[in-house]
Amino acid sequence: MAVSYKKLWKLLIDKEMNKQDLREKTKISKATITKMGKNENVNLDVLSKICSSLHCDIGDIVEIVPEAIIEEEIDNGTE
Repeated sequence: MAVSYKKLWKLLIDKEMNKQDLREKTKISKATITKMGKNENVNLDVLSKICSSLHCDIGDIVEIVPEAIIEEEIDNGTE
């Protein structure tokens, strides 16, 4: 199974925010944003900070999906 942050990126669009805005609001590192952009695992504390700052639940920003789906999205350029 793999992690997908697609829900987070959609939520940022809905809130008219970009990744830099998220970094500034949550005080998370650029490296963490980069990891999330690559659908890599990040610390639960980071996800908690994001949820707190965006007033949402963890299920609103991350989901666990089969790795084949993530690979397909990357191959198709949709991720």
